[in-house]
Amino acid sequence: MPTQVRDAYDTLADAYADFVRGKLEEDPLDRALLGVFAELVDGPVVELGCGPGRMAAHLHGLGVNVFGIDVSPRLIDIARHTHPQLRFEVGDMTALDLPDSSLGGVLSWYSIIHAPPAHLPGMLAEMHRILVPGGHLLLGFFEGPQVEPFDHKVVRAYRWPVDRLTGLGRQAGFAEVARVIRQSEAGGQRTGGALLMRKSA
Repeated sequence: MPTQVRDAYDTLADAYADFVRGKLEEDPLDRALLGVFAELVDGPVVELGCGPGRMAAHLHGLGVNVFGIDVSPRLIDIARHTHPQLRFEVGDMTALDLPDSSLGGVLSWYSIIHAPPAHLPGMLAEMHRILVPGGHLLLGFFEGPQVEPFDHKVVRAYRWPVDRLTGLGRQAGFAEVARVIRQSEAGGQRTGGALLMRKSA
């Protein structure tokens, strides 16, 4: 992941942790998606781009054996302090220090959004590498009619058409299981998406 992403989240780590605190409790749709994911996975799960650890903690509460990885050392410090019962590590999604076929699931919840489009196939290939055959990947992302950058509150991010993202997943060896597109309340514009995929057995 580019160093500007790491540096931006390190700088704003405390404010970001405050901003996302409690958001999952207010969002039944996200909780439902995580619940389905928790039922499907068999084996350990990694949350890539775990930030302050809130999603990993929720999965842990659902009985999932989960740990988190993030590029920001400061966010990892916050995650370790907030959720001392869980394991969190600093790492790069483009080169994961994890064995092949070692995990039952990968959660990447709005953590691919900052990846330049040219880097995304490599990230998906890494996610595929670390999953066991039949393992599941749940991606959260910003959805749009075309691949395009926009000004995120922390650092530049990208919107992706769900069909393009599914196509990249297919090229990496994943099969689509389900997709959810969230409509914004203002104007009906498509803004958020979730894509559940499975590594071919």
